[in-house]
Amino acid sequence: MINTAYTIAGVHFKNPVVMASGTFGFGQEYAALYDINRLGGISGKGLTLHAKAGNDGIRVFETPAGMLNSVGLENPGIEAFLRDECPRWESLNLARIANLGGNTIEEYVEGARLIEEDALFRKRNGNQAVDMIELNISCPNVKAGGMAYGIRTEVAREVVREIRRTTTLPLMVKLSPNAEDVVAMAVMCEEEGADAVSLVNTFSAMKIDIYKRRSVFDNLYAGLSGPAIKPIALRMVHQVSKAVAIPVVGMGGISSAEDIIEYIMAGAAAVQVGTHNFVHLRAGEQLIDGVESFMRREGIGSLDEIRGII
Repeated sequence: MINTAYTIAGVHFKNPVVMASGTFGFGQEYAALYDINRLGGISGKGLTLHAKAGNDGIRVFETPAGMLNSVGLENPGIEAFLRDECPRWESLNLARIANLGGNTIEEYVEGARLIEEDALFRKRNGNQAVDMIELNISCPNVKAGGMAYGIRTEVAREVVREIRRTTTLPLMVKLSPNAEDVVAMAVMCEEEGADAVSLVNTFSAMKIDIYKRRSVFDNLYAGLSGPAIKPIALRMVHQVSKAVAIPVVGMGGISSAEDIIEYIMAGAAAVQVGTHNFVHLRAGEQLIDGVESFMRREGIGSLDEIRGII
């Protein structure tokens, strides 16, 4: 008998495999391919208060060891998510995480308020669709010239503090690797009442079309994900897990069960899988089977036996 489960702020994850925001939609497409209830959880498509059409031009570009994306948080908006997706989420037997973004603190707060009110309404009726909010602080602060909230610790502090005041739902903050000090950022999140942190988001990167003599992307830069970033992301997860007492959810370049085990050994409570979903459409069940097989081969009864041993 092996145990792969973990609990974060009262939210049960049956195994450490969580699908990352922006790579799994809200789960319905993948549900046609395999039983997604086997997953530990889903972090849904990144949401903003109002619907967004996303960026113009090329949005995705493959790299030798990953991919660049400039999607621009295309999403239906929070009210449409609550109306159209949450009824489906109620029937899922896994951890359901709403990923929340915004361009102003007011947008963040109003978005969190709507998710909170919907969660309380459903709870009164004996249902639940959102178990946790994942706060994406990599969004541009439009009132401060476009620099992401998640770059400077004291700028991010205000957002985390206001969202913590707004919602009673468990709160996980998603950290950017582009932060001036990702460890200090994680410590701040713990100080402000976050229940967990997840890291890392994509790295700011670039691709140039040498024949057109311009960036491939209309927005000049894009976010790099995939196996290329894993060694750096793993190092950051290790550093953060040693600096905070709250759970750390690791992500970045996971493409095998062995990658997941590395993150667990570095201190991660669970992991999020992103780019690999585009490489293997049944990645979730493949990775879960792989982790369980590794544990049996190595005589590991519980992931707690190896969590944070490095």
